[in-house]
Amino acid sequence: MQKKKPADSQVTMTELVLPNDTNVFGNLMGGRLMYWMDIAAALAAGKHCNAPVVTASVDNISFESPIKLGNVVHIEARVTRSFNSSMEIHLSVWGEDLTHQYRYKSNEAYYTFVALDPNRKPRPVPVLEPETEAEKKLFDGALRRRQLRLILGGKMKAADATELKALFSEG
Repeated sequence: MQKKKPADSQVTMTELVLPNDTNVFGNLMGGRLMYWMDIAAALAAGKHCNAPVVTASVDNISFESPIKLGNVVHIEARVTRSFNSSMEIHLSVWGEDLTHQYRYKSNEAYYTFVALDPNRKPRPVPVLEPETEAEKKLFDGALRRRQLRLILGGKMKAADATELKALFSEG
C-alpha cells in the first residue's frame, strides 16, 4: 500500500452562516458546526484511504469564539496519523467577517474515522508520512490522544497506555 502525506488529505470547506444556522443570539449553533466538521473530516479521511469511512470518535470541542450570522466559516481538515484501519483527523475552524475584513479562530478538534471494505468491515489504510515540523508534532501526539480515547472508551486499560505513562512518570 502506498504511503501518503498529510497534504494529500487536505480539505478546506467553506460555509456561509445563514439565519437557519443560528441560535437566538445570532451565533452559529454548535451542532450545525459539528455537522459541517464531520463532513470535512470524512472527506479528508476518504481522500487518505480512497474508501468509504465512518466516524469512530470526536474529541473535545471547545468553542473559542462564536461565529456570527452572515460570517463565513472555513473548516480545514487533514489526516494527522493513520493506524491499522483508523485515521485521526485534525480540524481547525476559522470565522471570517467579510464586512470588517478580519478572520478569527473559532475552534479546533480531532475526529477519528475508520475505513470500510465492501462488506462494511474495517480495512487497512495507508501509512502517513509527516513532512513538516508541525505535521510531525501532530503525528507524535496522535498516539497519546489515541490511547486516551481508548481508555475513555473502555477499550484499553490505563496501565497499558505506554505513551501516557511516559508523560506522568518521573525520571
